[in-house]
Amino acid sequence: MSQDQWTAVDTYFGELLVPHDPVLDAALQAAAEAGLPPINVAPNQGKFLSILAQAIGARHILEIGTLAAYSTIWLARALPTGGRLITLEANPTHAAVARANLARAGLADVVEVRVGAALATLPQLADEQLEPFDLVFIDADKQNTAAYFALALRLTRRGGLIITDNVVRGGEVIDAASEDVSVQGVRRFNQALAATPGVTATAIQTVGSKGYDGLAIALVTA
Repeated sequence: MSQDQWTAVDTYFGELLVPHDPVLDAALQAAAEAGLPPINVAPNQGKFLSILAQAIGARHILEIGTLAAYSTIWLARALPTGGRLITLEANPTHAAVARANLARAGLADVVEVRVGAALATLPQLADEQLEPFDLVFIDADKQNTAAYFALALRLTRRGGLIITDNVVRGGEVIDAASEDVSVQGVRRFNQALAATPGVTATAIQTVGSKGYDGLAIALVTA
């Protein structure tokens, strides 16, 4: 198996099940023109997130790591009338691109982009005593993923889902001696996930147009 074949299979499923969407395509183009890194989720992964949100009837969604709002659009479109999504972005330039993409998608009144380090903005959300979130998607810097998860857990309802991206790191996650701070950050998260009471979780490996990686899914049970 090779990257070319993984990409070809993603293309095959995309053409069958995830047709091109001019709004999503424009979001990717805007991100590229602004020089943002091409680290958004793949189209089939975006639809997977949307299906999960719809399956649990999510009305309130939290996203940690906005980038250009590609995954944000997928998640926001899954919300019912009156649903809300808050997305946290540390980089003001990224946030500006995201807001423009959300406006183009007709979602400016549905999605709130909050700018600032998530380690600061997540406690602020807790202080606001908002209605608990039904679904949280964590896709930000990997060094702090364990901290993001712990803070997100305080904000998520029982029966809600916390989905964390990029937990395999091309297989490097099994290297306890890795000097890569992202690998070590993900390892800390995986260990915390296993030790945290009140959740049941698993992780799956994925291959596709974005390479070899994976995600963790935690169900909040208490």
